[in-house]
Amino acid sequence: MSTSSFEVISPHPARSAPAPAPAPAAELPTVEQVPVLDLPLALTDYERALDWIDAAVAADVREYVCVAAVHTVMESREDVGLREAVAGAAFTVPDGQPLAWALRALGHDINERVYGPELMERACQRAARTGQRHYLYGGRDQSALFKLTLRLRQRFPGLRIVGGWSPPFRELSEAELDAVAADINRARPDVVWVGIGVPKQEKWMAAMRDRLDAPVLIGVGAAFDFHAGLVPQAPPWMQRHGLEWLFRLKQEPRRLWKRYARHNPRFVFGFARQWVAQRRGRPDR
Repeated sequence: MSTSSFEVISPHPARSAPAPAPAPAAELPTVEQVPVLDLPLALTDYERALDWIDAAVAADVREYVCVAAVHTVMESREDVGLREAVAGAAFTVPDGQPLAWALRALGHDINERVYGPELMERACQRAARTGQRHYLYGGRDQSALFKLTLRLRQRFPGLRIVGGWSPPFRELSEAELDAVAADINRARPDVVWVGIGVPKQEKWMAAMRDRLDAPVLIGVGAAFDFHAGLVPQAPPWMQRHGLEWLFRLKQEPRRLWKRYARHNPRFVFGFARQWVAQRRGRPDR
């Protein structure tokens, strides 16, 4: 794998100075999680999630964060690798509006979902002020990744995107994974954004976590395409009412109809069972 693909979007060279000594171990902010259909979801919001990321970078830990929609919850019930990858995350935020509603229905004080694309946007906005270093792994191809990089830098002047690569749509060899890890470590990012879709991004973060020096990895799915301007996002009113799936179905019916037809009804019935079990004061089986 040639490293030239990285260099095309990496105008900020890796720092040549040796890395500073690791900071003393620090206790990260506690993130409470509650299971929805056995998948633990964080009781958090954007600001607390961003504060956790900053604290993790300052403490120089090695963690990753997942974002979950209904699709992730339902797939994890059948895909053992995905379930284990999500379980290994520091926490998983409720990316889908129905998951935020589910947490509220279970009696938890959560005001809004933590939507992956908006979390990325807010993190970039904050990083433009703090100087935090970001790396982009994913996207449709290298051209799309280049567009994403340009748009993010235009929107957030001063944002330090220190590298990126769009992997091919196939399983990478060990030699390629080694090259990816070497490039990311050479760029010395604080945060690696991973946009290769569920379940690939969760499994990639779990598998690569020990190879990478970056303190935080965050999987954000379609956020790359949205922020690159390649795919439109649902109108705010549809997002607020939990109808984003309908908007996306209209955009990509052939790819998504089976997913929604299968997962959405099963989630509704499964969560209804969990809710009734909680109301009766017994665990759901």
